[in-house]
Amino acid sequence: MPSSGNLRAIVAMIAACAMFGAMDALLKVLAGTYPPFQVTALRGLTAMPLVCAYLLWRREVAAVFSRRLRWPLHLLRALLTVLLLALFTYGLKTLGLAEAYTLSFVAPMVITMLSVPLLKESVPPRHWIAIVVGLCGVVVALRPDQSAFLSLGALAVLAAAVCYALANVIGRIISRTEPSATLLFWTTAGLALGGLALSAGQWVPVPAAHAPLLLGLAVSGFLGQLAITEAFRHGQASAVAPFEYTALAWAVVLDWLVWRAVPDAYTLAGGAIIIVSGIYLIRREAPKEMVVVPP
Repeated sequence: MPSSGNLRAIVAMIAACAMFGAMDALLKVLAGTYPPFQVTALRGLTAMPLVCAYLLWRREVAAVFSRRLRWPLHLLRALLTVLLLALFTYGLKTLGLAEAYTLSFVAPMVITMLSVPLLKESVPPRHWIAIVVGLCGVVVALRPDQSAFLSLGALAVLAAAVCYALANVIGRIISRTEPSATLLFWTTAGLALGGLALSAGQWVPVPAAHAPLLLGLAVSGFLGQLAITEAFRHGQASAVAPFEYTALAWAVVLDWLVWRAVPDAYTLAGGAIIIVSGIYLIRREAPKEMVVVPP
């Protein structure tokens, strides 16, 4: 039985996955009207007031503007976050939430691979075996035919997963010397400013009718961020992180409720393979520090 701290953290992680599932469903809806970079900008702009209020309440504003911040790393991480959200949004235009989530679950494997050159960590042979197994799950989820591999939506989501993995590794490096507040604020600011800059030439006017969607985007993303922070603050990473895969269950439910879509057998089988290999890697990496700051 998990300890009370782990149980609280697991509940928080499941709630976080539900909130991020709602946020991604709203991203999918908005992707039908706005260009991906504009959706990215809207995600950052709507979240910024809530983030600022949270930092004021926590009295962490001074840390966000400290002279000791590692600006080059923050800039690189912001750029990666803008790219990952734009790529993920582009993928959602043609893929269901469950399909997109299944492919994005390769991120823990990519993080493990990147830890060798970037964090100077050693990866045991059995971890490489788990990575290969997980990649086989990606092949299954993409469906064993040539046309699936040529899907731009699937490739965009896989590229987004790589960007997420890179951003996560950079977040680990930053967190060695800075509090999590700096990651939260500058990631959100990067989404807003980077998305605005890259969408300036193709900006689509936002009608008042979309205000509820934008409000839901801001609130769901912010609550998801708080919940996942709470999860890793109070629970052991080895106990909490595997429950991040409950996102697939939320995605299946949302796909059916909103779009009446059901993932096919290839998606579910590939997802199962990826999840098993991902959980193995997460539990083996438990002693290492985990930093998760989703967009």
